[in-house]
Amino acid sequence: MTQEQQVEALVDYIMKHCLWQFHSRNWDREKQNAGVLGKTRQLLCGEAVDLSTPADRCYWADAVVLADTWRKRFKWLAEMPTDAIATLMHALHQRLDYLTITGSLNAELTDQRY
Repeated sequence: MTQEQQVEALVDYIMKHCLWQFHSRNWDREKQNAGVLGKTRQLLCGEAVDLSTPADRCYWADAVVLADTWRKRFKWLAEMPTDAIATLMHALHQRLDYLTITGSLNAELTDQRY
């Protein structure tokens, strides 16, 4: 399976099962994507996770569910070295930002009066 196929499998899961991607502002989506995917990467790579702020703990809660589910659903993750997981998560983050922010046709995301 190519990295692109892996990214699309992870994106497909997020789009179908995760509500955190649907914030109403682009800056909210940027923070949420970075927070949840960053913490998920740390969990998948066995790194220490910073839980010092309420936002960190919120992102961590979503990341724990995501990492646990992905480990069960996508067996190929277990076969990947840590650096490959980090690269995959970076590519996933870029793709998700494009789909939910920069490539989105939702004008409400950038409406300054909203």
